[in-house]
Amino acid sequence: MDLYGESVSLLTEQDVQYMSRTSYHQMCRWNSGLFSQHPALAEYDYYWRVEPNVHFFCDIDYDVFRWMQDHNKTYGFNINLFDSPSSVATLWPETMKFVRDHKDYLHKNNARAWLEDGAKRPENYKEANGYSTCHFWSNFEIGNLNFWRSKKYRDYFDHLDRAGGFFYERWGDAPVHSIALGLFEDRDKIHWFRDIGYQHIPFFNCPNNPKCAGCISGRFTDGEKWLNREDCRPLWFKYVGMD
Repeated sequence: MDLYGESVSLLTEQDVQYMSRTSYHQMCRWNSGLFSQHPALAEYDYYWRVEPNVHFFCDIDYDVFRWMQDHNKTYGFNINLFDSPSSVATLWPETMKFVRDHKDYLHKNNARAWLEDGAKRPENYKEANGYSTCHFWSNFEIGNLNFWRSKKYRDYFDHLDRAGGFFYERWGDAPVHSIALGLFEDRDKIHWFRDIGYQHIPFFNCPNNPKCAGCISGRFTDGEKWLNREDCRPLWFKYVGMD
């Protein structure tokens, strides 16, 4: 707890958001590695994370879980962002320690280049010690629980949990999920739900689709203009493309 207190003080001075909220650290750890193990989900293969105060703008006239199953997809995202590098400064080095001991866990068709791009936001790349900080914004995610239950992911989460960064830094479930998917899963099994209009303040995914209303097509944020540079989807399209 002494180390935790010192870490909170240090990173709060660096304006790392929510660093002083113990409950936020606990939430990030829970969503990273524990929710998929909950007995209430034991019967299920797929989940859709839906948070309070979010907005959906399009009619969804198909079964997203059936679609994921029929198309052999592991994970579906909506918004893709750069993270605060101060919150994940040692996450990538710890991940590389794990990878060195588990090289067989790396998927041959991975998205590692997306995770290691240093050109788009070099300041993030430097501060995060080799990690682009790109991540799927996990307040919207549709996924196959069996990936989070797999031995490779359980081993990875346990390694991170022992390292302590969920508390000594502010490792979020979004970068943890994204790194695991980007390294250990076939990138072709990760799907952008471009047809689902969505907002979690202050960011949007606004499709050009007649089934959508109340959202300006192509809008990414209704906040300050500088927030537009937080969009990491162009990097995803550069390295992975779209199905």
